[in-house]
Amino acid sequence: MPTYDFICNNCNQRFDIFLTFSEYGKKSVICAHCGSKNVRRRMTKVRIAKSEESRMDSMADDFSGFEGLESDPKAMGQMMRKMGKEMGEELPPEFDEVVDRLESGQSPEDIESSMPELGNDTGSEDD
Repeated sequence: MPTYDFICNNCNQRFDIFLTFSEYGKKSVICAHCGSKNVRRRMTKVRIAKSEESRMDSMADDFSGFEGLESDPKAMGQMMRKMGKEMGEELPPEFDEVVDRLESGQSPEDIESSMPELGNDTGSEDD
């Protein structure tokens, strides 16, 4: 059975539901978290498979002018957003926050000082 993604308009929680093709549009969908019928279908991203080489070629074409970005936060944010989309991977919410702040004109230094956790390596440490 296909899985459909929904968002509850009452509690704003996301949930999945399994429905057959014949059930879709006919069977009532109820929020798995609060029981509300006030839900809407969530459209998920469509992914296009690209080879690593194809992604790198595309990024090289788009981002050939890196020089001067350190003095232009907006351009840096736009470049980072494009690179994130080209990578085709799910990025952490912090990435979007940093890009949004860059695109609004905030300097990388100000962002780094207000988000010190970004520089911390949360991986395992050798003792």
